[in-house]
Amino acid sequence: MLKTTTLAMILAGGRVDELDVLTYGRPKSALPFGGFGRVIDFPLSNLMNSEIEQVAILSQYHSYSLINHIGTGAAWDMLGRHRGISILPPFIGSTHKDWYRGSADAVHKNIDFVQFHDPEHILILSGDHIYHMDYDHMIRYHQERDADLTMALIHISPEEAHRFGVATISDEDGARGGRVLEYWEKPENSQAEWASLTVFCFKPQVLYQMLQFNQGQRSFEFGRDIIPYMMRAGYKIYGYKFCGYWGYTRTVNEYWQSNMDLLGEKPLIDIENWGFRTNLDHRDIRDFQPTIVGDYGTVTNSLIYNGCRIEGTVRNSVLFPGVEIGRNTLVEDSVLFFNNVVGHNCTLTKVVADVNTYYGDHVQIGAGGKSSGVTVIGWNNDVPDQTTIGHGATIWPELNDTCWKKKVKAGEVLR
Repeated sequence: MLKTTTLAMILAGGRVDELDVLTYGRPKSALPFGGFGRVIDFPLSNLMNSEIEQVAILSQYHSYSLINHIGTGAAWDMLGRHRGISILPPFIGSTHKDWYRGSADAVHKNIDFVQFHDPEHILILSGDHIYHMDYDHMIRYHQERDADLTMALIHISPEEAHRFGVATISDEDGARGGRVLEYWEKPENSQAEWASLTVFCFKPQVLYQMLQFNQGQRSFEFGRDIIPYMMRAGYKIYGYKFCGYWGYTRTVNEYWQSNMDLLGEKPLIDIENWGFRTNLDHRDIRDFQPTIVGDYGTVTNSLIYNGCRIEGTVRNSVLFPGVEIGRNTLVEDSVLFFNNVVGHNCTLTKVVADVNTYYGDHVQIGAGGKSSGVTVIGWNNDVPDQTTIGHGATIWPELNDTCWKKKVKAGEVLR
C-alpha cells in the first residue's frame, strides 16, 4: 500500500517578512489559525487522511513552538512502530556545519534519514499552506505516468504569476493534469495560469541525483533551482491539477482573509468536513472551560473556541481560548489569539492580535472600515486606556511603557 512506501518531508522551518510581527518568535507553519489550531495542522491532517504515516518535519527558525505543538505526533495518529513524526533541525557534524541554506539543502542534509526509510515515493510539502488534499490521488497519478517528478498545481490568473512558481502543461489528461511543458519561478511577465502548491512527489533516485547536483550550485531551492534544471535536462515532469481551496497566507491580508473564510453559512474552509486535527494538549486547549456569553454579550457569525468570556459584541471574528471581551466593547472582522483581554467601551475593527495582550478601557483600534488595511498587534503588550491605533498600523511585541503614545496613525509601525 502507498502508506507504507511514501515518506513525507514537510518544509516548516521558515518565516516570511510580509507576516512581520506574527512570525517574530515562531515559524509561519506554527502560526495560530482558526480559533484553536496551527497552520501546519493542514498538511499534517492531509497526510493522516491520506494514510501516509512516515513524516519528517524540517524546522529551523524559532522551532520551540512548532516542536511543542507537534509533540509525539499522537494527535494525527502518527505514533507507533511503523509510523511517526520526526523533527529534523539543522545540525553540526563531520560534513554539515551550516544552517539549512534553502529547501533543497534542508532535504539534502537529511538524505541519510530518507535513505534509511528507503521509500518508493518521496513527498515534499510546504508546511504553511491551508488546503485539503488527498495525496494518494496525486501519488497514483505519478505512478501511472511513471513521472520523475509530479507537482500539484492550482489555476491562477496571469496577473498573480509573479508571486509563484508557474507552469504550462499539456492537456493530455484533461482535469487530472498533464506533462509540464514550461516552468518559471516568480516570473516578472508570464501568461502561465498554473501555480505550484509546493507539493512535490519524486522518484527517490531522481531526487538523490538532483540534490547532489544542486550542492555544487549557489542557490538551494526546489522552485528556483531543482525544477528548472530538470526541465532543461529533459526529466519527465507532470502537473497534477488541484481544484480546491488554497490559502497561501504569505501576507497579513491573506492570513486575515483565510481566517475570514472560516465564517459564514457555507465557509470556504470547512474544517469539520476536512478531517482537521490539531494537538489539543498544546497550551492545554482541551482543558478550557466552555465559553461564557454574559447577559450583555452578543456573538454573530464568529468562530469562538472554549475558554472565552464575552460581555460585549463580537461580529465576523475568530477568537482563540482565553480571550475576554469587556462590556460595551465591539470586536468585528478580527482574529484574536490566545489570552487577549479587551477592556470596556473599546472598538477593535479588522485586527489580528497575537497572544497575551491586555487592552485598557476606551481603546480604539483599526477604524476605517472593511476596505482598510489590517492592524497587527504583537504579543505580550499592555495597551493603555484611551489609546487610538489607526487601520493598517503595526505594533511590535513586548513594548515597554515609554514606547506607547495615545494615538498611533494609520499605517504606522510602533516599535
